[in-house]
Amino acid sequence: MKERLQKLMAMSGIASRRASEELIRAGRVRVNGQTAKLGDQADLSVDVVEIDGQRLNPPEARVYYAINKPRNVLTSPPERADDKRKTVLQMIPHQGHLFSIGRLDADSEGLVVLTNDGELAQQLSHPRYRHTKTYRVLVTGLPSTETLEHWQDGVYLEEGRTAPCHVVIVRGDVKESILLVTMTEGRKRQIRRVASILGHPVRRLTRRSIGCLELGNMKSGEWRTLTDAEISLLKTPAPELKLIRKRAAALRAARGRRESSSETPAQSPRGVGKNDDVRSERQRRYARGEYTEKDGSEPDRPARRRPSTPTGRRHDDGGKPKPGRPASSRRKPGTGKPRGSSKPPRKRGRDS
Repeated sequence: MKERLQKLMAMSGIASRRASEELIRAGRVRVNGQTAKLGDQADLSVDVVEIDGQRLNPPEARVYYAINKPRNVLTSPPERADDKRKTVLQMIPHQGHLFSIGRLDADSEGLVVLTNDGELAQQLSHPRYRHTKTYRVLVTGLPSTETLEHWQDGVYLEEGRTAPCHVVIVRGDVKESILLVTMTEGRKRQIRRVASILGHPVRRLTRRSIGCLELGNMKSGEWRTLTDAEISLLKTPAPELKLIRKRAAALRAARGRRESSSETPAQSPRGVGKNDDVRSERQRRYARGEYTEKDGSEPDRPARRRPSTPTGRRHDDGGKPKPGRPASSRRKPGTGKPRGSSKPPRKRGRDS
């Protein structure tokens, strides 16, 4: 059956899917003599797939190993040629490439899974899949409730804010405490950096589980082959994932409320603007604490002019007629004829 090239390459242990896609983009993969492109499919039982001139063989049987990594042992090959430290790959008698699920720095110890299943390694290692890993962390001092909430909500590092996690105290003491940290991501030395920022440096760090697969009673440096039941536990996330998702949803909701309130600022109260002060001078003096007895006898503002009377005169103008048209020439409402006039109203339109 035909499969996508990057999937076949990952299944054969050549590289992960993403790394295989890069090899295809670079033109290093050929199918039946033709340069392949992303989206091409092939059947290894029929087609000839070559990578840098080497034929891609059908994938070998899947193997899954669990190892308790000791301290001062590397998870991946050393970056420097003069680094002579041992790697976990050298501790397992397996010929061929193996992917590590859950890398640990040299100072940390605990559960590491090695497999030639590149697709599963990608799903359990990449942060976008939110697979859980649980660590037993010995820290200095006793973290407060506020510190634990800050840790679980996320701490800002140089590369950005960490994802929400779940942290509980297993045993607390003023000198040192044991924490159980469940995470869905794994940045470089993340737990050590976060604990140091919060004022509780890490003394010892041990990974206890990946998903629901526990380290158990394995001794340091011991390894074993996983059974089908253990592989199923490896793929199953820890129960704390529900709490982590709930916390992440609450943080997103709170962030959304803050953004919406910043986009629509509250309306300024009346009189706050530069040209919006509608108070009288006396009210402004009173607000400044300059109110005097003299202000009590002064009006707030000039009195409004009263509306005109039906005769066209105002109460405050001394009985004088309104300037303009004489009062006798004003028309009666609805009659169309001036007051005091005996002339008949003018006809409108043509005579019939």
